[in-house]
Amino acid sequence: VQLVESGGGLVQPGGSLRLSCAASGFPFSSYYMSWYRQPPGKERELVAIISRTGSSTDYSDSVKGRFTVSRDNAKNTVYLQMNSLKPEDTAVYYCKVVYSLVAVWGQGTLVTVSS
Repeated sequence: VQLVESGGGLVQPGGSLRLSCAASGFPFSSYYMSWYRQPPGKERELVAIISRTGSSTDYSDSVKGRFTVSRDNAKNTVYLQMNSLKPEDTAVYYCKVVYSLVAVWGQGTLVTVSS
């Protein structure tokens, strides 16, 4: 089971980024997927979660209305579209799957929001 995030980088406040998480080694379409983030010096926190088909999503209050999670089961990939970015969104972003009762994490991708 492997998760590989990409798409992070430096962006100005108010800008946008799209993160991707490519999954392999498990039946992707059978699992909920989630995005977490860990700001510098803080604990990891849940950002968004998406159901197996993508028909159901949920977000933390801090990103609701600005971030959108989606998935392409044909490509075994989950996305996080981030708009109206703020400096407080600066963090390492991770995707996660719970496979056989074990949480599997990607290596993370750094998003820095700064002018």
